[in-house]
Amino acid sequence: MGQGFLAIWSDVPVERETDYLHWMTREHAQERLAIPGFRNVRLFRSTSTEHRRFFILYTLDHGGVMASAAYLARLNNPTPWSQRIMPILKNFRRGGGRVEAREGRGHGAVIVPLLAHQRPAVAPVQFPEIVARDRIVAASLLHSDAGATQIQTGEKQLRSHDHGFDMLTLVEALDADALRALLTDEAEIFEQIFAQDGTQSKLWP
Repeated sequence: MGQGFLAIWSDVPVERETDYLHWMTREHAQERLAIPGFRNVRLFRSTSTEHRRFFILYTLDHGGVMASAAYLARLNNPTPWSQRIMPILKNFRRGGGRVEAREGRGHGAVIVPLLAHQRPAVAPVQFPEIVARDRIVAASLLHSDAGATQIQTGEKQLRSHDHGFDMLTLVEALDADALRALLTDEAEIFEQIFAQDGTQSKLWP
């Protein structure tokens, strides 16, 4: 708790997927992790076959990193490769801020990110019960700082339909079957959450 985060979703055209992945792994991740306050990054791809949908999750030292001079300097000076990639990203959603609550230890290989507005998709009081399930690793509540997220930068201007979010609940598991079992057992809750936002996908290995 108190740690910072930056979470990003986007869809990538199938014909540009390799270019996107090379950009992300060979340039962009290294560039971001060289910024003071950026601790690590994880990249997930949705199991949905309808879209090439990716989810990037950065861990920050604290939420203030989102508005730091060093980070804004990079956002206002995107590399040529970034200038080529940013315009192709669709259904783009980005938010960063503070980790409000977390239950469990370690990281899962498969996750479910649950977007919410104004109140959590799953309340933190439910986290111990969720994490007690077989092969569920952790559950976290992330609260986005709208002011820092919405700062206008050179990189933001390269993208169209740039959206944010208020809150994000992450459930992490060791494998997809564990998350499918959770979603099935709590179908009424989770189906309602997924129906509220068309950019969400159920599993991210």
